[in-house]
Amino acid sequence: MTVPRRVGILTGGGDSPGLNAVIRAVTKSLILDRGAEVVGFVDGFAGMVEKQSRPLSLRDVSGILTLGGTILGTSNKANPFAYHLRGNADVSAEAVRYARDELRLDAVVAIGGDGTMSIAHRLQQAGIPMVGVPKTIDNDLMYTDRTFGFDTAVAIATEAIDRLHTTAQSHHRVMILETMGRYAGWIALYAGVAGGADVILIPEMEYDIEEVARVCRAREQGGQRYTLVCVAEGAKPIGGQHAIRQVVADSPDPLRLGGICGVLEQQLTQRLTSEVRRTMLGHVQRGGTPTHAFDRTLATAFGAYAAALVADGQYGRMVATQGGRLTSVAIADVANRQRLVSSDAPMVAAALAVGTSFGVKDVEFRFDGRTPSQLMT
Repeated sequence: MTVPRRVGILTGGGDSPGLNAVIRAVTKSLILDRGAEVVGFVDGFAGMVEKQSRPLSLRDVSGILTLGGTILGTSNKANPFAYHLRGNADVSAEAVRYARDELRLDAVVAIGGDGTMSIAHRLQQAGIPMVGVPKTIDNDLMYTDRTFGFDTAVAIATEAIDRLHTTAQSHHRVMILETMGRYAGWIALYAGVAGGADVILIPEMEYDIEEVARVCRAREQGGQRYTLVCVAEGAKPIGGQHAIRQVVADSPDPLRLGGICGVLEQQLTQRLTSEVRRTMLGHVQRGGTPTHAFDRTLATAFGAYAAALVADGQYGRMVATQGGRLTSVAIADVANRQRLVSSDAPMVAAALAVGTSFGVKDVEFRFDGRTPSQLMT
């Protein structure tokens, strides 16, 4: 087995807290343990196409553990197989030549979500040895229990619910908080449970607006006099459509979800005597420094493990955590797939056990013939 001497690294897709921690861990591990040179691509896969890269030394990655964003820059519009700056042309051959022939890289570490893993898989097939690191605040990558950035997003959303709680209680209002997550409800589910939301609405369970209103009225009449609703941006009513905030034509994912909190505010205002207010968190969930412990340690562990995969020549693999242990899975199995909240997820059972509503009429909400308490055992 040939020891890798030059390794590339890039960050693709949207930014996420912990990216710099991974860059630091990969770079330091490869330099200190293997004596390798590390090259960072500027702005993700765009750097491979536009021939923009920079060497990364120990000094370059010193002090970046706690920084949000990415020192390399990123892009979610730089797919070399459909490059938007050149009319969606396939320029992957140029990217391969630059990385393999000009930079003489032995491998490339790609940090990103499902779209990044899809591109990494195709580049692996085109001749560039690839290793993936799972990044997304949405926590929706297949075959890994956690992605770094998720814990930070949940912490920010939870703090927002905490702050809305006092306002809701003081003014006897229904307060609606909208989280990110695309078509997966992980952020809304975990933040809703952590913040004590009375109603959690996620894309995986279409809600009934009448049931949501019933819960709010019951709290009005039962003495609580306020309700907290945590809704994922991809949530939608039974038989209804997603709320679309924007359409970005030149993006691989052109639909930008958002605005469901406004729809709920209007619909609940028509059905309740309580005042209804909405808050959309938006990009504050993905900005800033990673949470003090969890995301920093997870990102560091992911980066070190990715470096070990490169050193061992285990290419075409993505770092993953399963059952509390680090492992790796085939990038091909992750590409273009999403891990959604399942109906028997332990956190769903926990929410149901404490009386949280998912906007569904069946209050028993049995999954596979089991009650929430049975699911927890």
